[in-house]
Amino acid sequence: MNTINVHYLNIMENNQDYLNLLRKIKNKPNFSQRKLANELGFSLGKLNYCLGALKLKGLVKIKNFKNNKNKINYIYVLTPKGITKKAKLTLNFMKRKMKEYEELKKELIKK
Repeated sequence: MNTINVHYLNIMENNQDYLNLLRKIKNKPNFSQRKLANELGFSLGKLNYCLGALKLKGLVKIKNFKNNKNKINYIYVLTPKGITKKAKLTLNFMKRKMKEYEELKKELIKK
């Protein structure tokens, strides 16, 4: 794994983009990279890079359709490790949102 991928994986730990990509892969495993990138608002290059990082980390398996004439179509599957990571990121996201809510609530009460 090169230094850039290691750095990016560390940045992605609590990143909303990371969680959104894992969610999208879980819900739409047969989407093309172009379709995933479009729905997530990523450039195709960013999506490709992120998928590579997820694969290196063991969170996603990338498989091509064996009986498909067009060998560039892939299916993206969350590994058990990927499912666990998605759950942890979701929990962390919810904790952050609840904390934000409580802070906003306190600010409103002060006014």
